[in-house]
Amino acid sequence: MPWKGKRDWKPLEVRSCTDIPWLIIFTLFCIGMACICGFTIATGGASRIISGYDSYGNICGQNNSKIEGVELSGRDMRENKYVFFLDPCNLDIINRKIKSIALCVSKCPATELKTLYDVKQFALNNGSELCTYDIKPARYPSYSNKCPKLPVPPSKSLPLFHRCIPVDITCYAEFAQAFVTFVSDNSVLHRVVTGVMASKEIIMGLCFLALVLSLIMMVVIRYISKVLVWILTVLVVIGTIGGTGVLWWLYVDHRNALNSQTTSVFGKEVGADNVKALLVFAIGATIFTVILLLVMFFMRKRVALTISLFHVAGKVFIHLPLLAVQPFWTFLCLMFFWVYWIAVLLFLGTAGTSVKNNSTNLVEYQMAGPLQYTVWYHAVGLIWISEFILAFQQMTIAGAVVTYYFTRNKSKMPATPILSAMMRTIRYHLGTIAKGSFIITLVKIPRLILTYIHSQLKGKENACARCMLKACVCCLWCLEKCLAYLNQNAYTATAINSTSFCTSARDAFVILVENALRVAAINTVGDFVLFLGKVLIVSCTAFAGVLALNYQREYTVWVLPLFIVSLFAFLVAHCFLSVFENVVDVLFLCFAIDSKYNDGSPGREYYMDKALMEFVENSKKMARHKGDDGDGREMKSMARGGTLA
Repeated sequence: MPWKGKRDWKPLEVRSCTDIPWLIIFTLFCIGMACICGFTIATGGASRIISGYDSYGNICGQNNSKIEGVELSGRDMRENKYVFFLDPCNLDIINRKIKSIALCVSKCPATELKTLYDVKQFALNNGSELCTYDIKPARYPSYSNKCPKLPVPPSKSLPLFHRCIPVDITCYAEFAQAFVTFVSDNSVLHRVVTGVMASKEIIMGLCFLALVLSLIMMVVIRYISKVLVWILTVLVVIGTIGGTGVLWWLYVDHRNALNSQTTSVFGKEVGADNVKALLVFAIGATIFTVILLLVMFFMRKRVALTISLFHVAGKVFIHLPLLAVQPFWTFLCLMFFWVYWIAVLLFLGTAGTSVKNNSTNLVEYQMAGPLQYTVWYHAVGLIWISEFILAFQQMTIAGAVVTYYFTRNKSKMPATPILSAMMRTIRYHLGTIAKGSFIITLVKIPRLILTYIHSQLKGKENACARCMLKACVCCLWCLEKCLAYLNQNAYTATAINSTSFCTSARDAFVILVENALRVAAINTVGDFVLFLGKVLIVSCTAFAGVLALNYQREYTVWVLPLFIVSLFAFLVAHCFLSVFENVVDVLFLCFAIDSKYNDGSPGREYYMDKALMEFVENSKKMARHKGDDGDGREMKSMARGGTLA
């Protein structure tokens, strides 16, 4: 449809495929991703990761071909299915790998082998030779440099990757030492880990509580949306003030208990940590409560409009209950893709051609030439396809909500509007979401690169360079958020009018600019109310965590368990309420289009819900009483069917 300055919107009347070239490009890109996976399988990278391989290029459990220049390669390892390391504790912490020589053996030692005679007897009794292939078991005591480091710890084979892994965790003392050095306080680390382990049942219970509270919040949104804003406002005010007061009370109580404590030194250290943590939590909660109350005071005049939109959004969830489960499907798709991506990345690490290291006479696998850039291609695929999956959810939600809004007779809606919107997206609009997700990828990649450079140069660059890097990262982050919001509205415009991404983005941008004040008000108030819902869920979960952990004050450091629970509660609440936020944004764009191109006259009737019509009438009455001040100007303009700003 050509652009003529003013588009004649025809919701759901015309449907055609959009952005076909971008669908072809995305399909070719996915084929390239599949070819990378096929390459790793064809070159043996997959079998080397799954079955394991020794230091001479032999894949365990297979009959191998000879590698030129490597004497111990090309051996039949069909009976030797497990990888055994001569010195499993020889770890390269920087490169995160085991520096030891690896062999293929038929059995992992189940008991500790203290001498070379024990190693010899193990080989003779079990047929599993733990020294290099060129040494016979009878000669083991004479070649200690080609046998495992003593004592050989007992090990178990991994069920999938066929590695002999020592069961004694002290074997990895170097990794533990590096971690403790990074933390820089062994006693604090010990107490924190002890606290997490002692509170694991409480942590699991609180995570389940967060899930239940999120489901309850969705039920509240669905059935009592009219009073949702006031309920959240009152509860958040009470919860934040009450929670802050309880934290200060607990701080005073713990400080008094610490001053009169006569328990062990360890108990005093735990009590001191708890007092410090409670003080930090109480100060942070106080600052947060003051800021929250000030923001709520200044935004109180926008509550009525938010209630109307939330009321309509609640009706949408009544007619489209499957909207609430969209995050689960998206999460499953992302998890499957991420597992596939990580597996292929591991395969790439052992793909390529075998190269002999002249300094160690061992075999390494390297990719030369253009193949070495497949890792970068694979990294771009992670971002683009992940964004594509998220965009598919947004387009599906937009399609379902648009169908609901622009269907005058709700009884004539499709039997399964969510599935219908999903199939419509697959049939017509995959190219559009491929293009939109690629634009986000173009912004996200340089931001991630700059963030990585900033982290690597931390403490080395001068102040000017540090500020410039931070400014660039912040600008790209803001640009990414703005583009993501514009993309979401572009998907809504595509779902309405079946136009290409650029045309839809332009149309949506025009509508948003014309309604700039209302966009700022609706999104600010709506997002703020949903943020209050997230705060309420996190606050209730954290408050329950404080009460539960209070009974273990002598044994548990609260910081990490409470942080884990609060983070999980926020993520769960965000998954549920982000769908409601998307619905509100889609409804607003539909409402703006409906108000602009319809005036309620015969042939140009409004599509909007009765609740919004009542809001329009009430706003007109308020405008007559208040004159042309503030919201009155907006309502008069909206009532005339013009722009809403």
